[in-house]
Amino acid sequence: MSHARTARRVLAAALSVSALVALAACSSGATPSASTSGSASTSTDWTTKGPINYVQGKDTSGYVQKIIDKWNAANADQKVTLIELSDNADQQRQSMINNAQTKGGSNYDVLSVDVVWTAEFAANSMLAELPKDQLNLDGYLPAAVDASTYFGKLYAMPSTSDGALLYYRKDLLDAAGITNPPTTWEEMVTDCKAVQEKNSGIGCYGGQFQKYEGLTCNIAEWINSAGGQFLDASGKPQVNNEAAMAGVNALVGYFKDGTILKEELTWQEEQSRQAFQDGKIVFLRNWPYVYSLASKTDGSSKVAGKFAIAPIPGLTGPGVSTLGGHNMGISEFSKNKGTALEFIKWWNSEENQKANLIQTSNAPTVVSLYSDPELTKKFPYLTTLYSSIEKAQARPKVVKYGDATLAIQDAAYAAITYGATGQGTDPKAAFDALQTKLTTLIG
Repeated sequence: MSHARTARRVLAAALSVSALVALAACSSGATPSASTSGSASTSTDWTTKGPINYVQGKDTSGYVQKIIDKWNAANADQKVTLIELSDNADQQRQSMINNAQTKGGSNYDVLSVDVVWTAEFAANSMLAELPKDQLNLDGYLPAAVDASTYFGKLYAMPSTSDGALLYYRKDLLDAAGITNPPTTWEEMVTDCKAVQEKNSGIGCYGGQFQKYEGLTCNIAEWINSAGGQFLDASGKPQVNNEAAMAGVNALVGYFKDGTILKEELTWQEEQSRQAFQDGKIVFLRNWPYVYSLASKTDGSSKVAGKFAIAPIPGLTGPGVSTLGGHNMGISEFSKNKGTALEFIKWWNSEENQKANLIQTSNAPTVVSLYSDPELTKKFPYLTTLYSSIEKAQARPKVVKYGDATLAIQDAAYAAITYGATGQGTDPKAAFDALQTKLTTLIG
């Protein structure tokens, strides 16, 4: 599941401007020794076949094993075994790093990696370079393909994408006489107050504000949606200028006035999803996977049939999502890379991505599925999601990304804690310090 789903703690190391190429796609421990060359597909044997293991975070959908069962039924001599890691992306990443440090001792073959891990894992020789001539990526989301490459070489197959969506209680807005979802933060607050007049005790807005990768995704959206950016076109940090601070100050102010609850300082994707499904908040910023879970009619969701989806709001109009998603790479240490390659090609076919969307509401990487009549009827939000992904801003695509995201998280958490509790750090001071830190890291 492609939630953001992720906090990264890696060795302190200098980031070069050349490494900070474009903002790409949304964990504690040391990385293996760095190698800027990665691994070459020309020296890889892609004919070896046999059993493999597929490694990913906890499958909260319950659907992954069913897909694997289909493969195993048709490939008895190349059985795939699912290895589920933690539902915490920090721990997922660390497990994959630990495996690489033992040169595949844990028998990891195919890895489901957050889009922002691809460059790091490739540079540290954890992923095998894939043979482009055996993979046809025409028709896949350009941003997803870009997030699968490192210095022009392909190291993963685009599997799922992600763009943030605004889930909202349409029933409550309708009852308050509000016919359209908010497009700005100010409108969202006004709508929320109107709902609260008739529904005392309900909270306004939910996001992911615990100090982990989800916070990087969230603060990026507030900054980008106010017209700011982490880096300018030349790769220089711009996190404390007027535009960036407009987004930061808005978020801090909503913590201060109670629009965002103090308890959200501990929320990741799942806590915020549960709060929305339990009817505790009016608006929720989250990823597409929430749709199928919030729509369940088995009693697990109190909002089934009562919510709708819109673009996330911004300062003066619709906001800008952080790009998320997962790629499927092959461990450099896999003994059966031929099977692994065939498996990731099969898994990420248009047919399987369509089935996966239907079962889990995870965003596909095949462009045509966003206009598939059957899918758009079942998932009316697909057009909104495609727009979100097309306009999404990526996070730094760097080998030592963890240093940058940790600094961002520290600054953001200090600022929102200041708003929520009066503790922490004044937002301007926190982001002035972040500007200095990122400038030092980039060099």
